[in-house]
Amino acid sequence: MVVIVLLLVLLAVLGTPLFAILAAIAVGGFCWSGFDPGEPLSLQLLIAGMQSAVDMVRLTNPTLVPIPLFTFAGYVLAESRAPRRLVDVSRALFGWMPGGLAIVSLVACAFFTAFTGASGVTIIALGGLLLPPLIAERYPEKFSLGLLTTGGSLGLLFPPSLPLIIYAFVGGADVDKLFRAGIIPGFLLIAILSGYASFIARGAGVQRIEFRPERVWSALRGAAFEILLPILVLGGFFSGVLTVNEIAATTALYVVVVEALIHRDVPLRALPRVMSHSMLLVGGILIIIAASLGLTNFLVDQEVPMAILEAMREHIHSRFGFLVTLNIFLLMVGALMDIFSALLVVVPLISPIAAEYGVHPIHLGIIFLTNLEIGFSTPPVGINLFISSFRFGRPVLTLYRASIAFILLLLVALALITFVPSLSLWLPGVMD
Repeated sequence: MVVIVLLLVLLAVLGTPLFAILAAIAVGGFCWSGFDPGEPLSLQLLIAGMQSAVDMVRLTNPTLVPIPLFTFAGYVLAESRAPRRLVDVSRALFGWMPGGLAIVSLVACAFFTAFTGASGVTIIALGGLLLPPLIAERYPEKFSLGLLTTGGSLGLLFPPSLPLIIYAFVGGADVDKLFRAGIIPGFLLIAILSGYASFIARGAGVQRIEFRPERVWSALRGAAFEILLPILVLGGFFSGVLTVNEIAATTALYVVVVEALIHRDVPLRALPRVMSHSMLLVGGILIIIAASLGLTNFLVDQEVPMAILEAMREHIHSRFGFLVTLNIFLLMVGALMDIFSALLVVVPLISPIAAEYGVHPIHLGIIFLTNLEIGFSTPPVGINLFISSFRFGRPVLTLYRASIAFILLLLVALALITFVPSLSLWLPGVMD
């Protein structure tokens, strides 16, 4: 078994695709646990898990259908000049406030992450656009780098975030309720970071932009179609007029019409290329789902969740203790694994354990995603740190130091989200 573990670690270091590592862990586990590799039974549970994923895609599982549509819409937005138009609107509206541009940056990052997922697109698309004006307006460079690094995953709790959809699929939660559950915690994260931004702006003597109605009107007119997009998504969702699948299809069509035909930022001839790039991400997600379900079948067959539950029952005797332990564990997971792998591998393990301690699955989902959001910027291997290092041309150690204050504030928000369940459960109407 030690040889198998060392081999898998070596394969991971050499860049072997994650789905292959997950499948190899399952195969190695089956063989090590006593199955005869020459018999069909040895791989039966692995293949059954993969086949179930294929069936769900083939039969258009309602939870999976929105993933390619929202991903494509996000990539089209990132390819267009929509980021600049949205930043212009935000500056015109909020530039007069203390920390106005920093707050604009947080809101813009949250908007883009909600549509693109935590794939690094937000930092790549908005980083170069926002960093120069932040520094030009006398925000400290360390603060600006930390804000954009942590902001790269700030919108994970807002619909139509892909991680929310995948958690609903893996955890068996109602995606509509999960969308509602993320609204208040998501705004809480932005509010806490905005307060810090205002504090820094006052101390640094950042100049404010004079509020001018004509500037606001000009910016609103330029970005009118993009501003209508979140209204379309949230309005259709909360009114109940559209299902999540219908919202996804409408969003993809709307974005293509606006950016390719009205603004013409993305030529029609470029759409196949954008679609191809976006489907690479979707394909990666789906094949990871297949391998992860095979691994999950092995873990369930070996009663790993029950073993973990028994160990926790022995050492943890309260819901409070469980939640503290859960957060520590998930922060480490978020710093070490990409978000889709973490969702697909870890959620099946912790869901039954959380149920034993009386944690509602919707509340668990928001706790889970908040931890992963923070983990993306947590040293030593949070992915946002390395993407920012590449995008801004700064040493990764500089990004470590720049992100610390933001991580501490996000941990405060995480504590509130964890121990005040009503923040997550009030809007979905599933209060404990």
